[in-house]
Amino acid sequence: MLVLKGIPASHGIAIGKAFLFGSEEPPATRRSITETEISTEVMRFEEALIQTRHQILDIQRRLADEMGQEHAEIFNAHLLVLEDQSLREEVLGGLKAQLVNVEAIFNDVIRRHLRAFSRTNDEYLRDRTADIEDVRKRILRNLTGRQRNVLEQIDEPVVVVAHALSPSETALMHKRHVLAFVTDVGGRTGHTAIMAKSLGIPAVVGVEVATKRIEKGGRLVVDGTRGEVVVDPDAETIRRYEVEQRRWQEISRQLLQLKDLPAETLDGRRVTLSANLEVPDEIPSVIAHGAEGIGLYRTEFFYMNRTDFPSEEEQFQAYKTVAERMAPQSVIVRTVDLGGDKFLSPLDLPTEMNPFMGWRAIRFCLARPDVFRVQLRAILRASAYGNLKLMFPMISGLEELRRANEILHGVKQELTREKQAYASDLEIGAMIEVPSAALTCDLLAGEVKFFSIGTNDLIQYALAVDRVNEKIAYLYEPSHPAVIRLLKQIIEAGHRAGLWVGMCGEMAGEPALALLLLGLGLDEFSVSPIQVPLIKKVVRSIEYRAAQAIAQHAMGFRTGKEVEAFLISHLRQLVPDLVEG
Repeated sequence: MLVLKGIPASHGIAIGKAFLFGSEEPPATRRSITETEISTEVMRFEEALIQTRHQILDIQRRLADEMGQEHAEIFNAHLLVLEDQSLREEVLGGLKAQLVNVEAIFNDVIRRHLRAFSRTNDEYLRDRTADIEDVRKRILRNLTGRQRNVLEQIDEPVVVVAHALSPSETALMHKRHVLAFVTDVGGRTGHTAIMAKSLGIPAVVGVEVATKRIEKGGRLVVDGTRGEVVVDPDAETIRRYEVEQRRWQEISRQLLQLKDLPAETLDGRRVTLSANLEVPDEIPSVIAHGAEGIGLYRTEFFYMNRTDFPSEEEQFQAYKTVAERMAPQSVIVRTVDLGGDKFLSPLDLPTEMNPFMGWRAIRFCLARPDVFRVQLRAILRASAYGNLKLMFPMISGLEELRRANEILHGVKQELTREKQAYASDLEIGAMIEVPSAALTCDLLAGEVKFFSIGTNDLIQYALAVDRVNEKIAYLYEPSHPAVIRLLKQIIEAGHRAGLWVGMCGEMAGEPALALLLLGLGLDEFSVSPIQVPLIKKVVRSIEYRAAQAIAQHAMGFRTGKEVEAFLISHLRQLVPDLVEG
């Protein structure tokens, strides 16, 4: 028996035999061509693009019938890649310059973009490389005439084990026969994870050695809650997991019964429990899990897979749709957090040695007010159709915040002159995710209505830990005493100034850490939709004064591991069903 560790991507437990799926690399053999053959190669490329488009549209139609239109729209990103004019131009330019067959040129071009995109430190954007990789392989197969549909032929219950699964490969699986996914690579925000959650099946990604250590037909237990895969489990282990499986199914059923109940402690302390939104397609999940609004609407999606910036009208329609669908609940729109290495298509942005601490987020927006103003106009116009709020990312000091507010004020004046409607009382907030902002948030408080703590960045900056570097991942500790002290300072400074303070980082979705945050006085938790019932259960299981005592005690520990063990022990007492062991 062997236990493999990975990233928990979709909750639940599955027991079944392994189906090893080898995502065969399509050939891109390089051969020389003559100038007279260029037109033939161009024709082949255009036909492959058309064929690929028809295939993706067919997958969309099938997915819409089986799972709903919102899930079918996942493949809009694939279609954008096919429509990228700069990609066509690079391929055609390569054909003329190198006189090499189109398979090789296309493969070179798209792999170059993939390398640039995969270097981003943003987990969500990095996981979007699966879209481009999916399109790359599909176009190459269409160019070479090598097609396969192995996954569609699954006719018995199996656990699919693969190095990686593209969105279209995942969509083509017959959901009645796929018990779970296990992949070597991938993250929580990848489409494999999204599709697994949509299908309601467990998934563990980022296992690294799954395809090397698991044999075809071998028995597996997939624990999508803990991120574990048990290979060749003995009879006792299987019995234990079968009990756990039934227990998890019952817990999930009970948690969903909390959907319409408030996130309120036993002694009446009410907090707001919101959801993070990556793309509008996730709104049905937000509503189904009982979130009280959107605590973080990431807007980077608009800037991906394109060679130009999104128009005001395009953004306005998207923000308006989300505002209307969530009304009267609030939607907090974060202005674009892009820059440095975070574009797929070349937009004349410099390559940086340390892009995570470089020209990005509010720094990029202040340097490119033309781009910033377009987004602000779209957000303001959409605010007339619902309860929108706006927040600026990566604020490091008062001057940046004031400059952002000045530009916003100018945009408001423009819209007023144009007689364009917008919410005059739109609340403005700042994300506190840089240590300098955390240490001076008392100065920032006079310029905004709320703070939202971005713990993903704050923790890595405070601890000098690159959270995507596997060699030092063990140092990334949300429970580190330094992090807790910063959080306490931010929340207290906000409250002294009469602001409400929320959190939209991953830390807010961890049940044990939620106890600490509740006790520190956090007003709003914004988590992934699927985590909403879990955190609501924690909040509704304790008195606020008890949570305050827990937080006070936790402040006295000297290491993050001591804090974590202390919090888990209290969580086990309050909600034992949610805790391992």
